[in-house]
Amino acid sequence: MASASPTDQTPLPRARKLSLNWVGILPFAVFVLLFLILPTMKIVIGAFQTPDGSFTLDNVIGLFTTSTLSAFWVSAKVSVVSALVGCAIGFAMSAAAVFGGLPRFVRGPLLTFSGVASNFAGVPLAFAFLATIGPSGFITMYFRSNFGFDLRIHGGFNLLSFWGLTVTYLFFQIPLMILIITPALDGLKREWKEAASILGATGFQYWRYVAFPILLPSLLGTFALLFANAFGAVATAFALAGPALNIVPILLFAQIRGDVLGDPHLGYALAFGMIVVTGIANALYIWLRARSERWLK
Repeated sequence: MASASPTDQTPLPRARKLSLNWVGILPFAVFVLLFLILPTMKIVIGAFQTPDGSFTLDNVIGLFTTSTLSAFWVSAKVSVVSALVGCAIGFAMSAAAVFGGLPRFVRGPLLTFSGVASNFAGVPLAFAFLATIGPSGFITMYFRSNFGFDLRIHGGFNLLSFWGLTVTYLFFQIPLMILIITPALDGLKREWKEAASILGATGFQYWRYVAFPILLPSLLGTFALLFANAFGAVATAFALAGPALNIVPILLFAQIRGDVLGDPHLGYALAFGMIVVTGIANALYIWLRARSERWLK
């Protein structure tokens, strides 16, 4: 019986080796699993459970009561206003740094400060505003003592109110806008403006018919991201206003803090509603940013 030649033998499949590239991302994957995916699953499941663990829709139905809908409405208004104002001011500051002829050394510190300020929130931010323009803040007392002008009485400004919370949110909304829109402004090619100028377009016409349509997906996407950023802010709102404002984060805290009036599963439902709202906003941001990158690459 003839033996098979070496060329007739089928080669054995090689064992696949795990790429070392995956080892570097493993800690991040574990972190996301433990602190994002599993807690989100716990919230979603808890929103449809009774205290004894059985299935129910009562928690989600409870979101449609008058007080809860009012909290969602106030949170949405704060988020929309802070996102709009943050987009407008942040865009103007970023455009001034990129196109406005400011000294080049201004851009570096501006972006560095924006990176820090966009993550400065919670109790420290609330304390900073209370110590500055709160009822007994430094600026409030200075104007009251030296000019007899009270920001709350004569100016109609109260930090512990809708507009006070909105102004506080702008501290991290504006820097976040600067960080996101600056690369988009850098992506506007100089050749586009030169071509428009050669064809007789004015500066306004260039921005109206060329630059703005290209930047529009980035602007809308950033607005959606800023909306989600403000809608999900919890610590700043509670530290600043406490129960004085009827917004979703404060209502959520009241349900899960563990007193006799709290309902943890209604809190799960409130958190589930916030996940839905912020998830839609973030999905819009990702989709719109992908569209803008087609032009800016």
